[in-house]
Amino acid sequence: MNTFVAYKKKALKDPEFKKAYDALGPQFEVIEAIIRKRIQKKLTQAQLASRMGTHQSAIARLESGSENPTLSYLNDVAHAVGGRLHVTID
Repeated sequence: MNTFVAYKKKALKDPEFKKAYDALGPQFEVIEAIIRKRIQKKLTQAQLASRMGTHQSAIARLESGSENPTLSYLNDVAHAVGGRLHVTID
């Protein structure tokens, strides 16, 4: 088993860790969707950045989760990969 996967499995047994991890779920979902769509369209981070008029480093920060993007920015990303942004509240 991958070292990270093993660590994550063990860490998720801790209730406090699991609560914090679950709270980040929506952020992880957005990041995963962006990366998945970018790869599906066979775009590099630099190519996506070029389509958006920004720098590759901005896309890298977005995909790493080190930024908290606005809905407007996420909408721009969605359009740049040929998609649409959908927001739901359950």
